[in-house]
Amino acid sequence: MSRSFQFDQIGVIHSCYRQKFGIPRQPGIVTAAEAELELLPPYNQENLVRGLEGFSHLWVHFIFHETMDEGWRPTIRPPRLGGKQRMGVFATRSTHRPNPAGLSVVRLKGIQSGNGKLILKLAEADLLDGTPVIDIKPYLPYADALPEARGGFAPLPAVMAEVEFTEKAMTKCLNYEQKTGRQLVLLIQQVLGQDPRPAYLRETTGRRHGSALWDVNVVWESRGDHFLVTDLEAYTSHP
Repeated sequence: MSRSFQFDQIGVIHSCYRQKFGIPRQPGIVTAAEAELELLPPYNQENLVRGLEGFSHLWVHFIFHETMDEGWRPTIRPPRLGGKQRMGVFATRSTHRPNPAGLSVVRLKGIQSGNGKLILKLAEADLLDGTPVIDIKPYLPYADALPEARGGFAPLPAVMAEVEFTEKAMTKCLNYEQKTGRQLVLLIQQVLGQDPRPAYLRETTGRRHGSALWDVNVVWESRGDHFLVTDLEAYTSHP
């Protein structure tokens, strides 16, 4: 018997990823990625996270809010197969699902409270800025890490591509790092290294792309076997 359920939003993500393009396809790939999970009232009480500081990683249950209005698809063209083969949606981690729910493992760096706010500091996240969170659970290594598990059509991590910088772009990156304390160079290398382009653009070279990270737009292009970052611009979000 089919049933419907309603979930409360318990928190919201504040992330270095300001747009879908560039977000890694799995958590943990971009170690330099940082995010915050702000718990919303009435779930911003310290007793709700008592004992959570003892865990290094969390399961975050969230909503694919940017794609949910597009509906779901019975089959998907996974990027790991070059976008050339279709697989059932339940055999993929596509955002276009019957229920737009996502699940990610993230590293917990700390818990911050004060001024009526309760924030979980996260790393290695693959979560879009503004993502609604509906639940969190501790990651249990003895139960959740299964080294004998099979990876289907994605048994191994994708090979990371080399990322280079023009002198102008590197200077801007280093100045940004000095001002903010954020690891922008490493973040860019890891985000672009996993080739965020859709499959139909992966054979093109010289095309200008932009990836919004934090408050900058990273301008880059493909040079065949590597990517070249050419500039950094101020990022302005669009409604």
